[in-house]
Amino acid sequence: MSTLHRLFLNTALASAALLSAFAAHADRTVTDQLGRQVTLPDHVNRVVVLQHQTLNLLVQLNAQDDIVGVLSSWKKQLGPQFARFMPNITSLPMPGDLTQANLESLLALHPQVVFVANYAPAEMIQQIQNAGIPVVAISLREDAAGEKNKMNPTMANEEQAYNDGLKQGIRLIGDVVEKQKEAETLISYTFSARAKANAPVADIPQDKKVRVYMANPDLNTYGSGKYTGLMMEHAGALNVAAATVKGARQVSMEQVLQWNPQVIFVQDRYPEVVKQIETDPNWQAIDAVKNHRVWLMPEYAKAWGYPMPEALAVGELWMAKKLYPERYKNVDVDAQAQDYYQRFYRVNWKANAQ
Repeated sequence: MSTLHRLFLNTALASAALLSAFAAHADRTVTDQLGRQVTLPDHVNRVVVLQHQTLNLLVQLNAQDDIVGVLSSWKKQLGPQFARFMPNITSLPMPGDLTQANLESLLALHPQVVFVANYAPAEMIQQIQNAGIPVVAISLREDAAGEKNKMNPTMANEEQAYNDGLKQGIRLIGDVVEKQKEAETLISYTFSARAKANAPVADIPQDKKVRVYMANPDLNTYGSGKYTGLMMEHAGALNVAAATVKGARQVSMEQVLQWNPQVIFVQDRYPEVVKQIETDPNWQAIDAVKNHRVWLMPEYAKAWGYPMPEALAVGELWMAKKLYPERYKNVDVDAQAQDYYQRFYRVNWKANAQ
C-alpha cells in the first residue's frame, strides 16, 4: 500500500470514528406538552419520573428499566399493587413529587431527563433546567395557549383535547425513551378497543342515562373538564357534578344530597371511601346507597382527572357493563382485561385481581 493510500485510509477511518462519536452524543429536540422545546441526548436510558401518569405509561411502553428515580407519592397515586408491574420500584430513590424536587437528590442520580406534570411550578422546572437536566412536561391534553400549565383548564372541546392529548403524550414519552413502535401499538389498541366498548350504549338518550357520582376522599369529586366525566359519558352515564363543578374540587354533603346519584363509583386506590359512604348516616338518603349501588372500581378503570389507555380500552367497558348489563350480555370484561395486562404490563391480571 502506498504512503498516499495509507494516509487516505487513516484519514477516512479517523473521520468515521469522529462521526460515530458525534452521533453517539448528538442532541435532539422534542416539544413537550407545555409547548417547550427541550434538548435531549440522542440516547436516553436514565430517567426520573415525577408524575404518576407518566410512570404508568413508561411501564406500559416497556421502558421501566430506564427509570432511576420516582415520585414520592407513587404508592398513594397508583396503589401499592403497582409494584407488581415494576418490582424494583420499592427500592428506587424518590427525589421529589408532583410539585417539588430535591435538586441535590436529583443530581446524585445523573438523570438524562426528568418527567414532570404540566402543572409543576414554573420555578421547579426552571431550577432543574438550570442544573443542566432536561425537563419534559406531560399533560395528556391538547390545550389552548394560556391553559397548558393549569390543572383545571378551560377547554372548548373536552373530547378532542383529551383524545388528541393522550396520543400526543404517549408519542412524546415514546420518543424520549426510544419506544416509538410500542407507543403506536398502545395508541392503536386503546382507541380501537374503546370504539367497540362504547358502541352498545352510544344511543342512550340524555334523559335516560344513569346519574353517577365519583366519590374521592373528603367529598372531593371531578366535574367538567376532567377525563372522569368523559369516561362516564362514553359508558352511557351522566356525571351529576358536571353542571356545577369545574375540574377537581371538594363539594358539600348538601350538594351531593341534592344531586342524589343513582350510582356512586369509587376509584380502586380509595377503597376506604366505600366503607365510609356505606356506614355514614349522612349518605343513607341517597338512592345509590339505599339501593346498594356504591361500587369500587377495578384497578384498570382509572377514572382519574387525566386519561390512561387502560381506562379507555377496558375501564369504560367495565363501567358501561356495570350500568347497562343487558347491553353487554356476551362481553367478557375480565378476558379483555387479561389481554390488556398481558400485552402492555406483561403480567397475568387474573392471578393478581382482587
